[in-house]
Amino acid sequence: MTHTRLSSERVELHDALLRLNGRAWGIAIGLLLGLGLFVATNVLVLKGGPQVGPHLSLLGIFLPGYSVTFVGSLIGFVYMFVIGYAVGRLIGTAYNWMVGERS
Repeated sequence: MTHTRLSSERVELHDALLRLNGRAWGIAIGLLLGLGLFVATNVLVLKGGPQVGPHLSLLGIFLPGYSVTFVGSLIGFVYMFVIGYAVGRLIGTAYNWMVGERS
């Protein structure tokens, strides 16, 4: 009896350790992408010049409201955090689904 209980506890622990926390992955990737765009935009704003970040400003096509300004960096942070969160949740869900299929 104890051997069976120990074995089932071990299986439950193994399954729990194999699973990813989708929310944690979402927050981590969201922060990574959001802060990346925030920092890149503000470095260009601080650098200044006659034409600030022409390539980065093209993101405004895909992210309405984004521009290479401080306010634009905040808007871009929000957009990229949401996109990164969705990507992280998708990675966690896909990984957990594949782990569930294997076991």
